[in-house]
Order: sequence, then structure tokens, then C-alpha cells
Amino acid sequence: MSTEITQNERASRFEILIDGHRVGVVVYRDDRSGDRPVRSFNHTEIEDGHEGQGLAGRLVSAALDATRNDGFDVLPFCPYVRRYIEGHPEYLDLVPVARRDDFRLPVS
Repeated sequence: MSTEITQNERASRFEILIDGHRVGVVVYRDDRSGDRPVRSFNHTEIEDGHEGQGLAGRLVSAALDATRNDGFDVLPFCPYVRRYIEGHPEYLDLVPVARRDDFRLPVS
């Protein structure tokens, strides 16, 4: 079984594929209108039958890594992404300090 994570920029989502079949997505929206570009994560979904395998965590981790590499700040509107950041403080710096309270995330 091969697992691959890709960014589908046209559809504004990251996808996780198993043996070439998409089994999950994390959907985002980019906003480049401010001083710094912002990527809002809105929804994470893993198909029935694939839950509980750690796929959502792998997908969100890869999406956050790519977002960091692209130079975007993160707004975790998706509850799963917010919880993931809360449990993985190495990603907390992606969320602007001024917005962390909006998502009940620590300021530091």
C-alpha cells in the first residue's frame, strides 16, 4: 500500500492518496490581500473505512509543512486542524499571535 500527499492548488486542497485513490482532503482558502499571505484551513475529511489510521494527522502535518514553506500564516477554522496545532506546538508559530485567542490557542 503506497500513500502519497499532494497539493491540488486548482481545488484549494491537500489530498492524501492510497494506491492512487484519494481517501482524504484538507480544504483551504488563500488570501494574499494583506501584509502577509494567509491560508485558512476550513475542513478536513477522511473517507469512511480509512478513519483511525492516522491519515488525517499525516495529511494536516504535510499541509502545515507546505504552508510554512510557502510563507503563509495559518488560520485554523477547521476544528481538526486547530486541535492538531494545539497538540503539536511546533506549528503554533504559523498562527499569528493576534489571532490565537480567536482559536483558543496559547499566545506563546
